[in-house]
Amino acid sequence: MRVVQLGPYSPPHGGIQAHVVALRKFLQENGVVCDVIDLNRFRKTDGKGVFGPTNAVALFWLLLRLPADILHLHIGGDITLRLLALSLICCWLPGRKSVLTFHSGGYPSSPEGAKASSRTIRGKILSQFDHVIGVNEDIVEVFRRYGLAARNVSLIQPHALPANPPDVELPQSIKSFFSDHHPVLLSVGLLEPEYDLPLQVEVLDGLKDRFPEAGLIMIGSGGLESDLRRLVESKPYRSRVLVTGDLDRAITLRVIADCDLFLRTTLFDGDSISLREALHFGVPVIATDRAPRPAGVRIIPAQNLAALQSGIEAQLIENRSKQPVGSLDNRNLEAVLSIYNEMVETE
Repeated sequence: MRVVQLGPYSPPHGGIQAHVVALRKFLQENGVVCDVIDLNRFRKTDGKGVFGPTNAVALFWLLLRLPADILHLHIGGDITLRLLALSLICCWLPGRKSVLTFHSGGYPSSPEGAKASSRTIRGKILSQFDHVIGVNEDIVEVFRRYGLAARNVSLIQPHALPANPPDVELPQSIKSFFSDHHPVLLSVGLLEPEYDLPLQVEVLDGLKDRFPEAGLIMIGSGGLESDLRRLVESKPYRSRVLVTGDLDRAITLRVIADCDLFLRTTLFDGDSISLREALHFGVPVIATDRAPRPAGVRIIPAQNLAALQSGIEAQLIENRSKQPVGSLDNRNLEAVLSIYNEMVETE
């Protein structure tokens, strides 16, 4: 079997990237040839099965040229006209089955999601896929309202949980930050407005009396990186915030495992992989109420500085010891492979 995944693959490593990387690795380990067409804005071709087309024409020719039994498109956020056009191409190319995974927290409650109907253009195009996957029940419900047949819709949560934290050496700047600050709070994600990152910077000021040595590490990159760095530099407690930019995934996982508290202050969200990684390593998590959250997460209202501060203080005062899960469950990845096998066998 040959699979071509289409989706963001190169850094910055958000939730979709982590899932695509994990799925590709799992497929290769199970004897499936898997190429990737990287749709990230920083995409590049690595010469080892990852292709970074520079424009729509190059993308189309890649789809024609790459041998594939299955084309698997991964999208998040909104279903734009550009993505609808790409969906049609994936569905209409002869000799290939098409699969869509929709990773999105905000779409079901967006105006377009609320209007989901089988009579819409989106419904008609999405129904062309041989199989669609939603990462939570809200997205699956949107697919139902778009009129997709139940047999062609699956609920499969994204998966990228390693058995144990990688045994890697942290960069000196991060090692020094851990040495100089306790407790260490952590945020991992895109530096974009929907992550409400200035709230995390502001909350450190309120923590200074009870936790004067507390520090915040922010991993990721995005359109607000320059603004965020300027905000940090404007604070008298600037030394207590470390904005790292993108890091190698193994290093990111190590930092997640080593931190004292993980923050997810999003204004809308999907099934956050970094949040699940923190829980997996036994790290306490505080997250906003803008998406379904796994059991064990302390949930607070979004855009509420007082609630974030009180939640952090309560969590740190409890000071529960970490209890890592320490096991690897590939059932979600196995479910995707099972869909592939069934589609190929029924040709």
